[in-house]
Amino acid sequence: QVQLVESGGGLVQAGGSLRLSCAASGSTSEIDARAWYRQAPGKVREWVATIVRGTSTAYADAVKGRFTISRDNADTVYLQMNSLKPEDAGVYYCYARSVTGREYWGQGTQVTVSS
Repeated sequence: QVQLVESGGGLVQAGGSLRLSCAASGSTSEIDARAWYRQAPGKVREWVATIVRGTSTAYADAVKGRFTISRDNADTVYLQMNSLKPEDAGVYYCYARSVTGREYWGQGTQVTVSS
């Protein structure tokens, strides 16, 4: 079992920055990939960024060049969000996938971007 806890959400003006954190605990050695997803009101949850084995990264086109996903040695994954836009607002969820394909989700953290 893996537990994920997000933090770092909040209110920011358009053009500002936020850094989200996702701390993992439990059987973290089984984790193969970590990712961030987001969900705006009335919309489906969408993928934002992925980091695999702490090195290989990928980003959704909507955030490419503005967001950076990274991981430290303590099983925490970060999402640095720069040049935020109102359309970036939503609940951001941390995700982890084990080497066996089991999926884990955090509880989400709210990001609000004022125009």
